[in-house]
Amino acid sequence: MKEYVMGNGAIALGALKAGVNVACGYPGTPSSEIIETIAKYPHEGLHLEWSVNEKAALEVASAAAYSGARALVTMKQVGLNVASDPLMSLAYVGVEGGMVVVSADDPGPISSQTEQDSRRFAEFARIPVFDPSSPEEAFEMIQDAFDYSEKYKTPVIFRPTTRVDHGYASVEASDSYVPKQFEGFKKDAGRFVIFPRLSYKNHGMIEERNVRIGEDFSSYRFNTAEGEASEKAVLAGGISYMYAKEFLKDHPEVKLIRVATPYPFPESFMLRELKGVKELTCLEELSPYLEEQILKLAGKHALSVKVFGKLTQHVAAMGENSADSVKAVLERFLGLPEAEKKTRTEDIPPLPARPPVLCAGCPHRASFYAVKKAMEGQKTYYCGDIGCYTLGNAMPLDMVDTCLCMGAGVTMAQGFSHVDREGKAFAFIGDSTFFASGLTGVVNAVYNEADITICILDNSTTAMTGHQPHPGTGRNMMGHVTQKISIPAILEGIGLAKVITVDPLDLNKAVAAVKECAAMEGVKAIIFKSPCIAIEKSSKKCTIGESCINCKKCIRETGCPALTLTDGKVCIDASLCTGCGLCAQVCPVSAIGGAS
Repeated sequence: MKEYVMGNGAIALGALKAGVNVACGYPGTPSSEIIETIAKYPHEGLHLEWSVNEKAALEVASAAAYSGARALVTMKQVGLNVASDPLMSLAYVGVEGGMVVVSADDPGPISSQTEQDSRRFAEFARIPVFDPSSPEEAFEMIQDAFDYSEKYKTPVIFRPTTRVDHGYASVEASDSYVPKQFEGFKKDAGRFVIFPRLSYKNHGMIEERNVRIGEDFSSYRFNTAEGEASEKAVLAGGISYMYAKEFLKDHPEVKLIRVATPYPFPESFMLRELKGVKELTCLEELSPYLEEQILKLAGKHALSVKVFGKLTQHVAAMGENSADSVKAVLERFLGLPEAEKKTRTEDIPPLPARPPVLCAGCPHRASFYAVKKAMEGQKTYYCGDIGCYTLGNAMPLDMVDTCLCMGAGVTMAQGFSHVDREGKAFAFIGDSTFFASGLTGVVNAVYNEADITICILDNSTTAMTGHQPHPGTGRNMMGHVTQKISIPAILEGIGLAKVITVDPLDLNKAVAAVKECAAMEGVKAIIFKSPCIAIEKSSKKCTIGESCINCKKCIRETGCPALTLTDGKVCIDASLCTGCGLCAQVCPVSAIGGAS
């Protein structure tokens, strides 16, 4: 039966159809829905998990693939950095069962720290990469990826980008999926225990194997050419191929070449399709990877072809491509006049600015505010982390001085504490991020005698990526109720000087907890515990009474989006207010009524 699904759903259904046995991942936009889709469809006999981080996910999947099972690992492109340690070694060791690592790239970036290109990582790790251009293609291609992985006994990277992940299409779904039958792990220390001598030997094997894979890819069904042979051609990959195809439907005289397997590069295919081509424009997200491969090929085989793309500044070097940007590039390439605008846009007013902001009633706002009030007048360093609480950097809170990568807030605070003994260093980290990458930093802080206060913003979910469970929630992706892992118990076991749990929406107690910890030497932790308002809905509302003096302190200090000005007077938007009561505690004249 046909199902209309998101691109990530198509990837999930393709993996199920391929007989996947184990699926692991860590949530991260734009990849999160893959694991969640698998959970919604019949998957008897399949182990499914949100792992604590991408490294753990890849290592769990590796053992499954050693056993001959088919394993799927999902993450976003920055997650591939976390998984890179096992991935680099796994490329040398190899696998028995098919192993596909989905690294969803985020050109833009829309929700990431970087615009890195996973095709580069595949080349660096010396493993094949598949680059789908549509959800329908992703459904088919991920099945091919498992086959190629088993054929060549190597992990492979599957690299969709945001518009493929979040596009929609109809694909063939089933009422039942049958996991692959496999023999199990066969002990072979000479293969599965990696030593320098084995690595040296296998490096040679990898280089020889990749030449064969490149030849194999030269006849791969999704490496295609269409249009008439001409002196002008367009080379595209990923979603950019679909944009180019849309434009070139009216220009069949231009050849359109699509490469769906960027590494190992399908040289024979490209040499065949470049015959007679004098000028070539390359369209791709995000780095000029295909463009560079063509330049290498031209140098190696003395091809007389002029190549345009990012390196020649004919295509933007950063950000997503779009149908409009590709259209503009190809109009210039073909010497066409700019198409006449069919819709007048000059008189359309600009869209209102909608900067990202913490939700109305978000407990993180109260946590940041408590720390800010407690530390007024003191020299402080506020180290943030990856999560929706990064939005604490916005005015009027202005409570995030640094944000580097997941878990870095805890360790960067230590750096500030060591170079400035007079200042007070705080680290903000969410409960899910704490389990993913915070523990090591906490141990490091205690062992190396840091003087920091760790603020764990515990809202009982992984809020930023869609409210996935984590080890502190007491449930997993197999639908099982599990033992909740206690953050206070972990911290006490590590040996922190003080661990306090407080409700951030009780402002006086929260401020007192911060003052107490800040006054102490050593590593301390405050667990600000209050559920995410998106998972515990509230019907309560605050109200403004007659005694309001319109000082606007509630707006100036909290920045809550439920507080607005109407005709110059402070009002509460009842459609947004959750009755958290923070504004009532901030009001200097008690004009705001508590939640009711």
